Amino acid sequence: MSLLHSLATDNEKKMVLLVMDGLGGVQGADGLTELEKAQTPLMDRLAAESELGLLSMVDVGITPGSGPGHLSLFGYDPLSWSIGRGILEALGVGAHVGAGDICARGNFCTVGSEGIIVDRRAGRIPTEESAKVVKKLQDAIRSIDDVQVTFYPGLEHRFVVVFSGEGLCEEVNDADPQKEGLPMRWAVAQNEKARRTEEIINAFIKEVWDVLNDEHPANGCLLRGFSSAPHIPSLGELYKIKPVALATYPMYRGLASLVGMDVRDAGETLEQLFHAVGTYWDDYNFFYVHVKYTDSRGEDGNFSEKVRVIEDVDRLLPKILDLRPDVLAITGDHSTPAILAGHSWHDVPLLLWSPYARRSGAAEFGEKSCAQGNIGHMQGEKLMGLMLAHSLKLNKYGA
Repeated sequence: MSLLHSLATDNEKKMVLLVMDGLGGVQGADGLTELEKAQTPLMDRLAAESELGLLSMVDVGITPGSGPGHLSLFGYDPLSWSIGRGILEALGVGAHVGAGDICARGNFCTVGSEGIIVDRRAGRIPTEESAKVVKKLQDAIRSIDDVQVTFYPGLEHRFVVVFSGEGLCEEVNDADPQKEGLPMRWAVAQNEKARRTEEIINAFIKEVWDVLNDEHPANGCLLRGFSSAPHIPSLGELYKIKPVALATYPMYRGLASLVGMDVRDAGETLEQLFHAVGTYWDDYNFFYVHVKYTDSRGEDGNFSEKVRVIEDVDRLLPKILDLRPDVLAITGDHSTPAILAGHSWHDVPLLLWSPYARRSGAAEFGEKSCAQGNIGHMQGEKLMGLMLAHSLKLNKYGA
């Protein structure tokens, strides 16, 4: 990062980083991954004209969360910069987070008999219904002990809660069993200084369950990603670029905001997201465009729907290509194979197009062609340097 900073120079060449969240997959019954199964004539054509490779976001065998995966794509070492999901989600929904506050990402869930978590996402209840549940909770729960509690609605089953008080500590494990059919896993402090925060969180969850006892399917909540706001150097300062984030989901807007991107309205649909790139084209020279549904369909274990989302992206890609970007990278922040219904450790396909790319000549954009690509296997945090180089934004190193 420091080397790139010392070499970075300003020019007006335009870079687009198109992130299909959870893009990487594992082959299905016919031996093809979701990306390989999808009919993507435009991405396949680009693959022949591009450099291809596979990205490792953290390390071999390590399954990354979305936060570390994105930090890696933006050029930050994800092992040096640990950012909790709670603060990302909070910034994404516009929450006020003061010094010493602790944020958490909440899922409404369905709790069965004896505290068994039947559905971690409460059937992905509609955003409008979720907002009503959030209001009911805010009216009923203003504080726990002497800690102020503030709720913020999110999309579908998600919400954000901010705890404000003295002596709070983010070093608390998630209150979430991570899988359906298991009993509740309560928050556990990682050390003694977080013990009071553990007690506040668990008391809060029990109170939420009491208030929602007559609701269905959202009769409980789970909390993840306890975190406060860190200081992190901005992309603009590091790389002399003017970056903008176009993302429909709050967490990714929050992450972009944290690394100094301007966050602009991207609408709610894929069509609106891709249209927004042209809306802001004259004002920025680095565009982070985030597609969420590849990940959520993978997490649902829905192979065919993940394929369909990839095909929709290919159909909409001309909205970006018609703007004639100087550099286009298409990749993911991690793999979410439908066969695993969750994030995985598998490396992520990468397509990098520019006028200076060494053409791969590949027949398609997929895991197999990327494994044989001319970029090879590369750490995700190196992608930013490669994009800067292809946009002629890096001076020569040394005499």
